[in-house]
Amino acid sequence: MVVKVYSPHCASTKRVMVCLIEKEVEFETIPLDVIKGEHKDPQYLKLQPFGGIPVIEDGDYTLYESRAIMRYYAEKYRSQGVELLGKTIEERGLVEQWLEVEAQNFNPPASDLAIHILFPFIIGNNPDPKVIEESEAKLVNVLNIYEERLSKNKYLAGDFFSLVDISHLPFIDYIVNHMRKDYLIKDRKYVSAWWDDISNRPSWTKVLELYTAPILLLK
Repeated sequence: MVVKVYSPHCASTKRVMVCLIEKEVEFETIPLDVIKGEHKDPQYLKLQPFGGIPVIEDGDYTLYESRAIMRYYAEKYRSQGVELLGKTIEERGLVEQWLEVEAQNFNPPASDLAIHILFPFIIGNNPDPKVIEESEAKLVNVLNIYEERLSKNKYLAGDFFSLVDISHLPFIDYIVNHMRKDYLIKDRKYVSAWWDDISNRPSWTKVLELYTAPILLLK
C-alpha cells in the first residue's frame, strides 16, 4: 500500500520523505497550498486538528508531526532498508537524545533564520535583522557543540547514520545553499565533513529531484 504524505514542499516534509526512501517505503505526496489556507480546510483539519504539516495516511492509520512519523516508520520497517534507530538500547537512547537536541536547540534558530531570510511572507514581509543576528548566534553555539561531537563520531548519534542526521538535512540545506551562510557549516571541519556525507546520500538526492518532478510518486 502506498503511503500518502500531505504537505507543501517544506522542511518537515523533506525529512519524512528521506526516511521513507531509506526504509524503502512507497509513497506519494498530496499537494497542500498553505498560501491559500488549505491546511485550515475542514477536511484537512480532520486529519490534523492543529493545521500543521505534514500528515501521513497509511491505510486507515493517520499520523502527524514529522519526527513522530519518522520514528513510526523506522520502527515499523525495522528489518527493511537502513537501520535508523540504532542496533542496541544504548544506541537508541543516543538517537532519541540527539533528536531532542535537533528539535529543541537546532531547529528553532534555524527555522527563525529561514523565515526571516527566505520566507519573509510568513511574517508579513517584515524580516527583523535582530532576529537574524540572534538566531545565527544561537546556531553558532549549537554547531560548536556539534563540531566537538563529530570530532569523535562520524554521525551525531554515533558511528551510524540515523534519524538524527535525516532530521538536520532540510535546514542545513537552506543554510548552505539558499541563505548565503554556508560558512556556518564549512568553517567547521567535522561539521562540514558530516554535511558532505549526509547530503550526498541517494535518499536526499532523490528528494531534491522529486521537488521538480512532474509526478511525485516513489516507485
